[in-house]
Amino acid sequence: MPIRTIKIIFLLMLLFLINEASTAQTTPPDTAFTGIYITSIHDIDFREKEYTVNLWLWVKYKRREIDFLQNLEIPQAKTFTKAYSTMDSSGGRYFLTMKLQCIMKDSWKTDNFPFDRQSLRLSFENSQFDTTALVFAIDSTGDYYDKKYALRGWEIDSCKVNVRSKVYNTTFGMEQLQPTSTYSSYRVRLVLKRDPMGLFWKLFLGMYISFLIAFACFFIHPDNIDSRFGLSVGALFAVVGNKYIIDSSLPETITFTLVDILHEITLVFILAVIVATAYSLHLVKKEQIEKSKRFDIISAQVYVFTYIILNFYFIWHAIHAG
Repeated sequence: MPIRTIKIIFLLMLLFLINEASTAQTTPPDTAFTGIYITSIHDIDFREKEYTVNLWLWVKYKRREIDFLQNLEIPQAKTFTKAYSTMDSSGGRYFLTMKLQCIMKDSWKTDNFPFDRQSLRLSFENSQFDTTALVFAIDSTGDYYDKKYALRGWEIDSCKVNVRSKVYNTTFGMEQLQPTSTYSSYRVRLVLKRDPMGLFWKLFLGMYISFLIAFACFFIHPDNIDSRFGLSVGALFAVVGNKYIIDSSLPETITFTLVDILHEITLVFILAVIVATAYSLHLVKKEQIEKSKRFDIISAQVYVFTYIILNFYFIWHAIHAG
């Protein structure tokens, strides 16, 4: 074969390879149309900062090399298991459906507990391909959750789904990668609320009864000073015990929550009752019985009015801030 012909063939092959490489570089990423349907949210644990969610997840895409079964990533999950999966490759695309159970970690906002609103966040990624090869899109057909059975004790106020890019500032140990990697992320955000009044009285009824017991000391005759001190001190310990019981079910926080504020107010007022009792005893010792009774009546009115106003203010603020 003439050398000239060989050169022409070699040149044509080189042009073909260059064209293929250029086409591969400009190939748009595959779009994975993704949907979710939440069937159950349960085991909400404030102390451990976690909850469990059962859901269906489906993905529709075209590239055969994409493997969601092995490379599905749920960044906020402590653990997740695939209870069921099925793949349909008809019609020139892949349709993967999975049933998942995920134990999710989250940060609970307990400043206004039990008048709080909570946001649950889930996100899904594919650890196999970055945004140059795969991007998510929303399959918005139908509801995102079972409106009747998804959640007990709470109400799902809103459910929003969006797609964003998440940047990882690492090469994951692979030198051929760029210093930063960008992966597409399918994100779900649920806002939960509840009717808090039943829980509020369940938690704080003991505290209010303790205050009323201490408040009743003002109506005991000053001669029974032992009874007055005994009731007040007993009420003080009851409030402390009630607070420890509530705190045991809530995550630790460095901020003052509504639980802290209401208990601290009650402790201060019971301490004020003890101080008033001591002063009343002082008046009795000076044989100023009528002055002692008048002091008790005025103190009772001022204490109870101020206590109610402070409780109403902080509870109202929590309701509207929650």
